[in-house]
This record gives sequence, structure tokens and C-alpha cells, in this order.
Amino acid sequence: MHYLYDTEHFWWTIITVAVIMGVLQGTCAYLILLERKVAAWVQDRIGPNRVGPFGLLQPIADGVKFLLKEDIVPSHVDKVFFLIAPAIAIGTATLAFAVVPFGPTSEPPQVKWAQSTTEAAQVYTPEVVKEKDEYNDRYQAVIAPHVDIGFLFLFAVSSLAVYGIILGGWSSNDKYSLMGALRSSAQLISYEIPMGLSILGVVILTGSLNLERIIGAQLNHGWNVVYQPLACLLFLTSIFAECNRLPFDLPEAEQELVGGYHTEYSAMKFALFFLGEYTHMITTSFLFVTLFFGGWHLPWVATPESFWVVKLIVFAGKMFLIILFYMLVRWTLPRFRFDQLMGIAWRVLIPLSLANLLVVMVVKEVALTYGWANWAQAVVLFALSVGLIVVTGALALRQRPLAA
Repeated sequence: MHYLYDTEHFWWTIITVAVIMGVLQGTCAYLILLERKVAAWVQDRIGPNRVGPFGLLQPIADGVKFLLKEDIVPSHVDKVFFLIAPAIAIGTATLAFAVVPFGPTSEPPQVKWAQSTTEAAQVYTPEVVKEKDEYNDRYQAVIAPHVDIGFLFLFAVSSLAVYGIILGGWSSNDKYSLMGALRSSAQLISYEIPMGLSILGVVILTGSLNLERIIGAQLNHGWNVVYQPLACLLFLTSIFAECNRLPFDLPEAEQELVGGYHTEYSAMKFALFFLGEYTHMITTSFLFVTLFFGGWHLPWVATPESFWVVKLIVFAGKMFLIILFYMLVRWTLPRFRFDQLMGIAWRVLIPLSLANLLVVMVVKEVALTYGWANWAQAVVLFALSVGLIVVTGALALRQRPLAA
């Protein structure tokens, strides 16, 4: 019976992976169409509308074009690393999606590790075993459920994406590609620091690295954006840099580097870099919604008792709004200079994230000592976070700008 149980869950996992891979690649293709439509709307023009009704078949035409286009490999490149780089870019972005809840999940039961057979008999009581079995019998909308180091896995895999960009730029033996790769390595490493520090405040409040537990905590105590508005802003800024999106697209700045790290790429290899970028946008959007906006939860609409389709629609709707924000910012803010880009990370975001982490630690300790209610913690943390934002803005206005 145990064998059949494991086999059933194995096939459910295989089906989930296959569906997610198909949906993810299809979503990336249509997000490119959406971005072209958004760009046309912002610039007061029509946009793609010739292939299919309203241009809806344009992504299929683009995919066929990439497959049939001549795949040129310049003679001066290092062919091994030149071919591996796009695969790393799309592979790491896709693998990171394994621990991101893409729909309704339930919080796993809290069970400590038993150190001996005697302790195991005390820990794994019939009630605990029944609770675990009921949890395992419910379908979890995540490829790898109840991973207690979800954040660490996500950051470890996401940070590997820089190797695809570095290898692509270095192996091209092109000065523009090399400059783009060097910019990307400095940018991604720098902005991972404030992104990780901003999440630590959420981890302290939740008491877990498990993404399902973080959603469960927000169901009971309110969304983390109320507790951590500054961390939300820091994380949002960092993921723009992590995804190489304007105004942080210095690694591929067309006006300076022709195409940056992918200047020498064509056909499907070029498309894989784009798919990696858009997959990373989807992953970070899901993560942003999970961390700060309650995942699939929406008061009076999607509650723990709601049908799973409602929860999935709410989750997808939140994710769509974040991705739409990505696209609107592209046509709103101008690109930073590279020294300004690095200055924002090291002189603004990292000190702010450290200050925010210190505030969360102090408030959490005081709340535990004096038995504060959750609403009191929320009020104090919100006030202090807004205060840090106001003080930082005042200091920035008084500071002399960097020389050109």
C-alpha cells in the first residue's frame, strides 16, 4: 500500500511538471506579445495586429521564425561555452520555479524531529500521523511541496543564472558582449544582498523559510506588506535588477553595447535568453506575491474554504498585475548610469535593508517580551518602516548628486 501511495504521488508530480513546463513556456511567449502591446499603448501606436485576430497568433509566428532562422555560430567564439550559456540561462530560471507555489497550498503540520525511538513514539502520536496523512492526501500547487529551505534553494538556483550571462559574454570574444557580462555579474551579485536582507524580516516574523508556511502565516495575521512596507519596496527594486529590466538593464543596453552579452547570438539561442528573462519575471512575481501579498489569499474572495479555482485565479491575477507593472516601468523611467546603479545598491538599498532588519528584530523581541498583539506589531512596524523611507528620502534630497 505504501508503494502504491508513493507511485501515485510520483505520477502526480510528473504530470504537474509537464503541465507547468508547457504553461510556463506558453506564458512567456504571450508575455512578449503583451509587452509589445503595452509598449504600443504607451507610445500611442497600434502594435502587432496582423497575425491572427488582434495579433494573438504572433507568438506562434515568432516561435516558428526562431526555429527556422539560420543559426549562426561565429568562428571566433568559444563554441562549448557559447552553446552552454543559453541553456544555463533558461535552465536555472525554470528550476527556481520548483519551490514557488503557483496556486493554493496548505501549511504543512509542525512536527519536530525525533532523536530516538522512544521520543518518536511520543512525537508521532495517532493524531499527528493522521494530520500528516491528511496533508499528504491534499494536492499542493507546487512542484516540490513542504521544502523547508525554499528560500535558500530559490536564491541558490537564481544566483546561478549569472553564469549563463557571464559565459555568453566571455565566450563571444566581443568587447560589447564582455562589457555586458561584467556589468551583469556586478549588478546581480550586488542586488542579491538587499533582496536577501529584505526577506529576512519576513522570515523572522513568520519563523520559517517554507513558502507554504509564509502564506499560512499571512492568512492568520495579515499580509506582510502591512508589516514590512519598506522590505516590500526593497525587494521590488531588487527583482527589477535581478531580471535585467529597465531602468536596470545595463547588461544589454542597446545604445551603449549594441545588444550586450547576447550580441553574437541568433535564432533559438537568442530566444532562450529571452525565455530565461521572462521566466525569471514570472518566478519573481510569484515570489513577490507569496512573500508580501498573501499568495492566493484575498479577503472575502479567496479564503481557505474557497474552491481551488478561485484561489488560482486570485494568485494569477496578482501575478499579472506585478508583471504589468514591470512592463509599464520600462516605458516610464530612464536607464541609470552604471555608477548610479551600483550606488543605489551599496549606498541606499543595503543600509536600508540592514536598518529594516534591525527594526524587525527589536520589535519582535519587544513584542515577545511584553506580549503585544498582532495588530500592535503591525502598527509599530508600519510606522517605523514609513519613517525609514521618509528619513532616507530627506537625506537623499540634501545630498549632492554624483558627478557625471
